[in-house]
Amino acid sequence: MLSDKDRIFTNLYGIHDWSLKGAQARGDWDGTKAILARGREAIIEEMKASGLRGRGGAGFPTGLKWSFMPKESDGRPAYLVVNADESEPGTCKDRDIIRHDPHKLIEGCLIASFAMGAHAAYIYIRGEFYNEAVVLQAAIDQAYEAGLIGRNACGSGWDFDCYVHRGAGAYICGEETALLESLEGKKGMPRLKPPFPAGVGLYGCPTTVNNVESIAVAPTILRRGASWFSAIGRPKNAGPKVFCISGHVNKPCNVEEELGIPLRELIEKHAGGVRGGWDNLLAVIPGGASVPLLPKSICDDVLMDFDSLREVRSGLGTAAVMVMDKSTDVIRAIARLSQFYKHESCGQCTPCREGTGWMMRVMNRMVQGRAELSEIDTLEQVTKQVEGHTICALGDAAAWPIQGLIRHFRPVMEERIAAYKAAHAAPAVPAMAAE
Repeated sequence: MLSDKDRIFTNLYGIHDWSLKGAQARGDWDGTKAILARGREAIIEEMKASGLRGRGGAGFPTGLKWSFMPKESDGRPAYLVVNADESEPGTCKDRDIIRHDPHKLIEGCLIASFAMGAHAAYIYIRGEFYNEAVVLQAAIDQAYEAGLIGRNACGSGWDFDCYVHRGAGAYICGEETALLESLEGKKGMPRLKPPFPAGVGLYGCPTTVNNVESIAVAPTILRRGASWFSAIGRPKNAGPKVFCISGHVNKPCNVEEELGIPLRELIEKHAGGVRGGWDNLLAVIPGGASVPLLPKSICDDVLMDFDSLREVRSGLGTAAVMVMDKSTDVIRAIARLSQFYKHESCGQCTPCREGTGWMMRVMNRMVQGRAELSEIDTLEQVTKQVEGHTICALGDAAAWPIQGLIRHFRPVMEERIAAYKAAHAAPAVPAMAAE
């Protein structure tokens, strides 16, 4: 369990003042000049040593990602792009960080940009987050006014500019290369990799795209030291993490806890437990809509970190915990996600463009039971044909929830089909009437 002194987001619930004055009282912008004075290499090495893994879903080591940026400039500018698109269903952590603790993000942008040799950062925020964008811009203005960013940021000799760019609400723009396309004013469609953004990113220049939470925790890690951060959680799954708990719980919430906390403890301690008690639990989606669900039998003991969830064939993703009790029609729930992915596919790759629509239509029939038993296998086969065969991970995101459903709730699907068949069987014709 995470102790209060180890919490990074000390204003997650917006109880205190979000402005510069309030942020400084909570320790933000403290000794930033000294952190920058350590130099680019030292900052990156400290981030590597901390074991921080990206908080946007993939869990890639953050320090390693920063180190991919060119050490020497070839004349092109370098950029940091912060992904604040947060369109993953069930996920609502970056929104609260921006709304209540924006200066953590801005200070993180300065430090990360300096470490990567970038003089500018773009924060790409989801268009629906209107109030959050207003707060973020106001916080940036305060930082400029105080000389913390801009020319000679924090008196460090480093010039740094920070811009807010509002998206137009497309889920696909959460994918880093689609986000770059959108930022350049084009349609948000993923790019083929390689080249990777660290070589050819925004406007063809070296770019790193990071999630809000990954950047916002960096200043605290550098202030308190890599050893402090890596001591929290489990090996290779270090540090505190913001979890979003929603669905059939008594108190839905965002909470900062250590990675590796048991799922049951997370739900019972912070979210008031499952509605109707733990035995009323049916399943949990542990990491946002794009990871496979887990039935109660696995939820009893599973730990909430990247590797533990991978071992049970799911994923931590964004750590958005979606709880479903026994009142849930689990087939309908997954069918609803299929509709979402069909709607949000950019249509660039044939397996995703055709597959998401096909999977949605079959799932809608499965909800009614209007299908043949053999179609369950066909559906699973199609998810395998979509998974891993697309430019970006949206194809995987569309396939995995269905794979999880078939893996853990196949008997429910079979029962539904049998019930539909029984209800719609042709009535037996009496022998006399037949004559």
